[in-house]
Amino acid sequence: MKKIIFPKSLKKGDKIALISPAGAVEEAQLEKGISMIKAKGFEPVIGEHLYTKFSNGYNYAGTEKERLKDINWALNDTDISAIWASRGGYGCQHLVQHLKLKQFTEKPKWYIGYSDNTVIQSYLLKNGFASIHGQTIKTSSFGVTDESYDLLFDVLKGKTPKYSIPSNQFNKQGTVEGELVGGNLALIYALLGTKYSFDFKDKILFIEDIGENYYALDRMIMSLELAGVFKKIKGLIIGGMTNMGDEKDNKNYEESFDDFAYKLISERVSKYKFPVVFSFPNGHIKDNRPLIIGGSIKMKVDNKVKIEF
Repeated sequence: MKKIIFPKSLKKGDKIALISPAGAVEEAQLEKGISMIKAKGFEPVIGEHLYTKFSNGYNYAGTEKERLKDINWALNDTDISAIWASRGGYGCQHLVQHLKLKQFTEKPKWYIGYSDNTVIQSYLLKNGFASIHGQTIKTSSFGVTDESYDLLFDVLKGKTPKYSIPSNQFNKQGTVEGELVGGNLALIYALLGTKYSFDFKDKILFIEDIGENYYALDRMIMSLELAGVFKKIKGLIIGGMTNMGDEKDNKNYEESFDDFAYKLISERVSKYKFPVVFSFPNGHIKDNRPLIIGGSIKMKVDNKVKIEF
């Protein structure tokens, strides 16, 4: 099995590239995040097209060529020590075929993001590099806890996370160790059958999502089932399931830990032996604590849940 490379820890004064590989952002939406990066002692370096806007059925942060230029610059500039995505949205799939890692392999760096950035993180892991599934620079409408950002900076400085969370009624008990893969369910689903898909064999899978009808959630879980994913993994962690279902019919609308979404998932994976954790605090939620994609974790599911890297 390929050994996963963890980028070097950051030190004060190191440069963090800020890029928009997917959806468009306004300057005002990043002011708080950029100020925080400076306050933590790091130097934010603005990508050329961080605030570019290109409309083509969706408001992208520039054309594919412009967004690709920024991400390949950030990946390969040896003065840069980490890369932080401004937001998710949609658009990373446009870039994945054209990513370059020549200088990146000489100086690996942390890539930080979630949501659509799952595509980039899957690509990096296929090439042997860990990344941080955590909050983007843009704070979402539901906000982000200070602790979520603090924990993310801890990872950048070399401290691996340890989590202890309450049990959930849908959990399945057990203890397991393995490499963590995954991210946003819609993107995991979108990459199935491509060479950019995660390798699921003997892995612990993390999933989260936002804004999907329940039938769409079930369809994605069924696709994982039909692709044999659940026969391959050793454990499953489910994070936020936010704004799921139909707003008119769903009393759980705007809840981050949606019981009906969890029930659907629980029913689909009930026949498998692996331990399952629900309501892990990561995803499109306020309490968005970082996970290391490619990191080895030990997961114990009992009256409490303990997960440590």
